Amino acid sequence: MHDIRFIRESPQTFDQGLAHRGLKALSKDILDLDQIWRTATSRLQDMQSTRNEASKKIGQAKAQKNEPEAQRLMADVARLKEEIPATELRVRETEEALNELLGSIPNLPATDVPQGADETANKEIRRTGTPRSFNFPAKQHFDLGEALKLMDFEAAAKMSGARFVVLRGQLARLERALANFMLDLHTQTFGYQEVVPPYLVRDQAMYGTAQLPKFREEQFGTTNGYWLIPTAEVPLTNQIRERTLDESTLPLRFTAWTPCFRSEAGAAGRDTRGMIRLHQFSKVELVSITTPDQSDSEHERMTSCAEEILKLLGLAFRTIVLSTGDMGFAARRTYDIEVWLPGQSAYREISSCSNCGDFQARRMNARYKPADGKANRFVHTLNGSGLAVGRTLVAVLENYQQADGTVAIPDVLKPYMGGQDVIVAHGS
Repeated sequence: MHDIRFIRESPQTFDQGLAHRGLKALSKDILDLDQIWRTATSRLQDMQSTRNEASKKIGQAKAQKNEPEAQRLMADVARLKEEIPATELRVRETEEALNELLGSIPNLPATDVPQGADETANKEIRRTGTPRSFNFPAKQHFDLGEALKLMDFEAAAKMSGARFVVLRGQLARLERALANFMLDLHTQTFGYQEVVPPYLVRDQAMYGTAQLPKFREEQFGTTNGYWLIPTAEVPLTNQIRERTLDESTLPLRFTAWTPCFRSEAGAAGRDTRGMIRLHQFSKVELVSITTPDQSDSEHERMTSCAEEILKLLGLAFRTIVLSTGDMGFAARRTYDIEVWLPGQSAYREISSCSNCGDFQARRMNARYKPADGKANRFVHTLNGSGLAVGRTLVAVLENYQQADGTVAIPDVLKPYMGGQDVIVAHGS
């Protein structure tokens, strides 16, 4: 949600931010609605004040036995009682239209975000590690998993259709091991508080983090008013909904390992094989709640926490800042981390870390009380993948594959795998 006062004071700056997003100027439409709402609101307040004042004077006129004046005042009150409901309706409808328009507009990008229409304008910040090379043809994860008889897309399709997978045995354990490794690092080393949140949420929670209304078709909803979470960002961030926090408690840092559910409505024909793009997948999510002056440094910190997972796993990756045309709806700046996949001979996204500024906080009415005693302010919210567990499993399979089709287990995961060194085919 955008600050209407900022749009009133700086309409050209607002429109310039939209232009960087590739959108048309909207300040005039917003301010026209705002003016109608303000005029109607002022008129309603005047009418209510006049009605209340006239009601008091009726008693005074009757006490003074001034019946003509009392009758005139009663007629005024009766007229106002008829006119006020229509004005109230105009105020309500205009306010709803204004909020609907403001709620449909993406966040404005930070001034240092690269400008461009799509991912071709993204800017690489750094590369870490050396991509693995093999003296045999590298296989993709689905070929490896199916050959190990531990990854089954056919059985999943019979149950659920396309874009689902069944993991069995040591691959199922490897996914659990990865998640536990990530959670342990984020909680014990980086100070995130682990949370087990609801996986079903109401409309207002999805609206608060900006999945609704714009991305309704990308979500899975129930028939009785719930939504399956597309990411733990939704329940983790909504913990502060309609709350006012003390500045001394900030930053708040939360992490959760949850299933995520996405319809992938815009992904037709993309990554149709394998685990890269599923309707159901698991992810370890990171969420931070900060003051405005902390949010940029917290963004860098969060990104480094996600990167550390890949460093400890010995996986090569690169970090990029997304362009204005490639950022998510709620973000003002986003860093993507892309891991090297030898089977594809390409870097693929494994984490996305975003600073949303006060955009989500305004939608959730989440504020903090400054230590200096000044007026309450909106918090800043950040979220990131730390990491997408399924995609990390993909990266481990492809980077640690061996010529005989087995998969070596990274050293940091061995304690979580009962000391096992290698994943072999089921039944071997």
